[in-house]
Amino acid sequence: MRSAIAAASVLALLAAAPAYAQSAMIAGTVTKIDESAGKITLKHGPIKKLDMDDGMTMVFRAADPAMLKAVKAGDKVKFDADKVNGQLTVTKIEKAK
Repeated sequence: MRSAIAAASVLALLAAAPAYAQSAMIAGTVTKIDESAGKITLKHGPIKKLDMDDGMTMVFRAADPAMLKAVKAGDKVKFDADKVNGQLTVTKIEKAK
């Protein structure tokens, strides 16, 4: 019985994971794209997981250079960022709806 309850709890957490990941996306605006350097400049709000309590404009490396072709300066976006090899990196980006 306990293992069935534990399994149900794990399944519930896994089912909730995509919703949590979606809500963790950061709202921002693309201000500049430098495809040759693989970088994007974003004006964004706080990024709690990176200990940024205030919004700011900053340059990020793109995890995949192809993602830079999906957006342009002025686009409103939702993105996720993390530290990759010591550099702030956009790991996912999509146009805001």
